[in-house]
Amino acid sequence: MKHLQREAAKQRLERLLSANPITQGMYVRTWGDHLILGRQEAFGPEGEMEADDRVRLTARSNSSWGLSVRRHTGRWEKTPFTGTLEELSDVIWSLMQHIVAPYT
Repeated sequence: MKHLQREAAKQRLERLLSANPITQGMYVRTWGDHLILGRQEAFGPEGEMEADDRVRLTARSNSSWGLSVRRHTGRWEKTPFTGTLEELSDVIWSLMQHIVAPYT
């Protein structure tokens, strides 16, 4: 996936996430062909905010993505879900609310 396509997908996903209360406030960052979604959480020893990656979308083609979740071990686990950014956003909102919810 080319840089401009990845940036366009990132912006589209950011708009989708901010439009739904379940995912409002989540960040999206790019890493290779991945879009990584997470939240800033107070994990530091004095409550400092730190990035907490939760979900990863991996480009399979220009319009198809695969969905993975971050395990407690830090490893990414693939799920059986694939589709467009819109379809995977629906999966996150309906089936993965517990993963993307803020801890506070």
